[in-house]
Amino acid sequence: MQLYFIRHAQSENNALWAATGAEIGRTADPDITELGHGQAQTVAQFLTRKRGYEAEDWDNSRGFDFTHIYTSLMLRAVRTGTYIADAFDMPLLSWPEIHEHGGLYLDGDNGDKFGQVGPNRAFFEAHFPRLVLPDTVNHEGWWNRPYEPHEEMFPRAAQFLQALYERHGQTDDRVALVSHGGFFQALLTALFGLPQPGRTLGEEARWLWFRINNTSVSRIDFADDAIRVLYLNRIDFFSPDQIT
Repeated sequence: MQLYFIRHAQSENNALWAATGAEIGRTADPDITELGHGQAQTVAQFLTRKRGYEAEDWDNSRGFDFTHIYTSLMLRAVRTGTYIADAFDMPLLSWPEIHEHGGLYLDGDNGDKFGQVGPNRAFFEAHFPRLVLPDTVNHEGWWNRPYEPHEEMFPRAAQFLQALYERHGQTDDRVALVSHGGFFQALLTALFGLPQPGRTLGEEARWLWFRINNTSVSRIDFADDAIRVLYLNRIDFFSPDQIT
């Protein structure tokens, strides 16, 4: 299996943080910005520029030719994934468990975080006809739970990694995941068997972060004898003004 992790395009919350350095005014399920639409178009064009596949093509110079495209059900990921699935003319497969940490939530005045109801099946079917939904998504909304504490993301990522391997691990599938920066951190933490919160240097424990840009592409191969990290946070297909 070749695994391609694609972070969603710039969201409205990403732009808010870039402009203010704070989350005051954030929304629970932001769409992507005008710049984000451009990023999503660019990455889709890059991924489909050449339609071919060779097992030893370590930098994908001959193409990507995905066999499966999965997405989180958060709006920014679905929107980004739709550009990619449209370019490949493939179904966009939802995998709810690859959502960002916290789920859908808003901040209360007292600092508490409150879970919000996510879009339901009718919304997704009306706006994203290419999206394939699981039976569990019904009229009540895909997210209808409290805020997910940050530490709960890590076992979720480990469970997802096991499920992904059981589904695709011993195949030649080329699997794209459209997901989130925080989930990428948790996924690599699970893959590498790293501790959290991270390293202790001196007397302080420090979080271990794997930073990736919006709509970057990272590739990890699962072979019979090894797990190979081919590249992380690839953004060489962007012009400088598109990078966020």
